[in-house]
Amino acid sequence: MADLVHDLIAQSAQKDPERPALKYRDAVLTYRELHGGVTSFASGMLQAGLSRADRVGVYAEKRFETIIAMFGAARAGGAFVPINPLLKADQVSYILADCDVRVLVTTAERLAGLSSAFSNCPNLTHIVCIGPPPAIELSGNIRVVPWTSMQGNSGDAGHRVIDHDMAAILYTSGSTGRPKGIVLSHRNIVAGANSVAEYLELTPDDRLLAVLPLSFDYGMNQVTAMCLVGGLTVLMNYLFPRDIVTLVEKEKITGLAAVPPLWIQLSQLSWPSSISEHLRYFTNSGGHLPKETLRALRAALPKTKPFLMYGLTESFRSTYLPPAEIDRRPDSIGKAIPNAEIFVVRPDGTPCGPQEPGELVHRGAHVSLGYWNDPGRTAERFKPLTNQERGIPLTELAVWSGDLVKMDEDGYLYFVGRNDEMIKTSGYRVSPTEIEEMLFSTRLVEEAAAFGVPHPVLGQAIAVIATPANGATLDAEALKSKCQERLPSYMVPGHIEIAFGPLPRNANGKIDRRRLATERQDLFTKATHG
Repeated sequence: MADLVHDLIAQSAQKDPERPALKYRDAVLTYRELHGGVTSFASGMLQAGLSRADRVGVYAEKRFETIIAMFGAARAGGAFVPINPLLKADQVSYILADCDVRVLVTTAERLAGLSSAFSNCPNLTHIVCIGPPPAIELSGNIRVVPWTSMQGNSGDAGHRVIDHDMAAILYTSGSTGRPKGIVLSHRNIVAGANSVAEYLELTPDDRLLAVLPLSFDYGMNQVTAMCLVGGLTVLMNYLFPRDIVTLVEKEKITGLAAVPPLWIQLSQLSWPSSISEHLRYFTNSGGHLPKETLRALRAALPKTKPFLMYGLTESFRSTYLPPAEIDRRPDSIGKAIPNAEIFVVRPDGTPCGPQEPGELVHRGAHVSLGYWNDPGRTAERFKPLTNQERGIPLTELAVWSGDLVKMDEDGYLYFVGRNDEMIKTSGYRVSPTEIEEMLFSTRLVEEAAAFGVPHPVLGQAIAVIATPANGATLDAEALKSKCQERLPSYMVPGHIEIAFGPLPRNANGKIDRRRLATERQDLFTKATHG
């Protein structure tokens, strides 16, 4: 059984070395070749002076070298920091400086645009360039070396680590506007792979299409779970949703994962009927999947099992809803994933009763080590949980999610909203997702975001930004009329703006409510006051 992240590959390479592990474009890497690349890169890192727990940034699109660098850094005893390839120089610079990256792996094209990103990185010693290094001048003692020069003697042993040691830092959007680094142990990542492989019933015959960024725990887990079972991961950097459907058909993909905004786009496309014969399952996480979107996907893929999931990077994944329960409980986020326990608690920590909203608390092997270099914020979110079992005092850290949920009499959970996104209006607490769900049900809206803006009487008024569905004519007053028909008066938006084109996303592909609210606060405040 694998204990460390890189053992996932080593184990599969030992079982079936010639089985395909990764495919990128038309090239295929076997588990033997992938394991060899990981051990060779780890050796190169050690020869370059990588110390135990040093951070290795990986800023590249999905490709073989990206996976090798991540697993290789872990094998050397360091920690990998996957950086979303959509980020720009200033954002990359912040991440590199915040976690004091020692080595950066990137492509020649991306490095050419990063010359100003290293001024606050005094301990950055090496930039490993995939492709011929560009002719740029860098400050300090940074060495730019080609990827091929970092392939060392694969027999070199890495620094000794155990499963509780740091393996990765993932950066996710924070309430202060700056991303926060969430520290994952080897145990966290391996436990996540085991849990997901169990409930998705993954086998070596599965072929997964990786479309999500590897800087997103949801995207990274696709690779780790497939390495655990010895399946094939097809790496994709898509341009258009239609490209995804095309590749699912071409590669006979058996599993596909996405977030709600992407599923909304995919649900509006025509899916060849043959896909449902081999696409065994699809998964959703990163937000609530609108009922209309789920209905359309199930109609297009009648033999494909949908798995609706809930999670947060601080504890990877918390719940999933088995496909057999979707018709009975279409609004549920399910029950705890394997090797996790979920509580619903009041502000004082006491358990909530059935149907009583409270904060979701997660305990188990998936709970991360905390926020990088931020003990204050870590103490707010990661709190001790003490139990007495058979006379042995057991104290562990659990994650207080900040998400409001409720549990029914059968133990199934239902998402209510985030503590920091709940709209407080007219004495009521309103979930923006409930308003968005109603808007999607009109079939006039492709994307929507609801949020609160300051109001002198109501506390907060509700504002909405929506984009029209394909072929639909969308009028703000008509949409507001629909809201008045289907929502109680306190939930009707005070102002609706019609936008054209995709709404802004954060680094993980979710619609960025905070950015929309900040950018339009003054305009919406004036509009809702009127």
